[in-house]
Amino acid sequence: MTITLLVGTTKGAFLLDAGADRQGWMIRGPFCDGWGINHMIGDPESGTIWAAGGGQWPGAGVWRSTDHGESWQVSQFANGAANDWIAANAELAEEWGMEVAPAAPFDGTVDALWSLGRANGRLYAGAKPAAFFASDDGGVTWELLPALGEIPGRESWEPGAAGLTLHTILPDPEDARRIWIGISAAGVFATEDGGENWDLRVRLANEPASGDHPPHPGHERETASGTIGLCVHNMVKAPGDGELLYQQNHHGVFRSVDGGRSWRDITAGLPSDFGFPIAVHPRDPDVIWTLPLNGDSKGRFPPDASAAVWRSRDGGQSWEKCQNGLPVKDCYFTVLRQAMATDSGTPAGVYFGSNSGSIFASLDEGESWQAIAQHLPTVLSVEVLER
Repeated sequence: MTITLLVGTTKGAFLLDAGADRQGWMIRGPFCDGWGINHMIGDPESGTIWAAGGGQWPGAGVWRSTDHGESWQVSQFANGAANDWIAANAELAEEWGMEVAPAAPFDGTVDALWSLGRANGRLYAGAKPAAFFASDDGGVTWELLPALGEIPGRESWEPGAAGLTLHTILPDPEDARRIWIGISAAGVFATEDGGENWDLRVRLANEPASGDHPPHPGHERETASGTIGLCVHNMVKAPGDGELLYQQNHHGVFRSVDGGRSWRDITAGLPSDFGFPIAVHPRDPDVIWTLPLNGDSKGRFPPDASAAVWRSRDGGQSWEKCQNGLPVKDCYFTVLRQAMATDSGTPAGVYFGSNSGSIFASLDEGESWQAIAQHLPTVLSVEVLER
């Protein structure tokens, strides 16, 4: 078996390869023409890798490699300012071997791609501003699934700090009709019919919260009205149970046992109610990891500038601090929403990347950590491909 970490950064995609022992990591990249890559996923059977990203200059698109990163092709969703520059500077562009690209299928609709998901033979992509796409040919061509844009009240959705981003896609591997998505700052949505209809699922469970956490400024309205707030940061689906979900929200960590129809606050025991990533054990649905930060307006770095991953073995009823091998002094990095993942090893491996360009790995489920890569560009996402 080989294991590859799929690392999206602000300066392209990187691949970190190791054998079954998860030692001696080799770094390859950057790929995807230096685009900002917000998320990556891979197919363990074929080895195909997809990378979603883009921005104002290159436009938006999904890159794919069918030879484990040796070559890449892009499915362009929308052209960016680079194409306008080429058109306006034809002689210079010709001298540099640059040509105007044809119109892309979603020009004017999306600025960048932020997330990918795959299940039941179908590939999904989420965009900024929030839009939902699907591909039935492995990412070569894409179609817009329009129902998300037709939800009543869509015009009132407020963007998060990074914009109105559809950043999390969780298809149900057992039921092609069921998909959950997270949009900042519009909330958690779910479909039971393959994207024809969507429900907002942000209701707070009918029980007291597990801790005394005042609402984050700007979220008083949602909390007071019996919801968890609309700014979901990341969400994961637990193994073996089609209804068990966890999320890191802008102001707490929450658990749902009913597919997001209601959520219970499990923040008590953590040093902060703010953070971005959350990960779940590949086999045990009660084991989760998160990395709290000190707060939205306080710098977004680990509390007391001491890096720690917090682990729960009982579905969030209690938490323990795991920081052996992490920088415990003068640490001011941020770990972003898609930058934590797990592998299926025994014990499970846990990985996260920082905005300071480091990748940390734990091969014993959080007990100890080591840096396996440093000095990369800002890490936006980390996923695992095992073959």
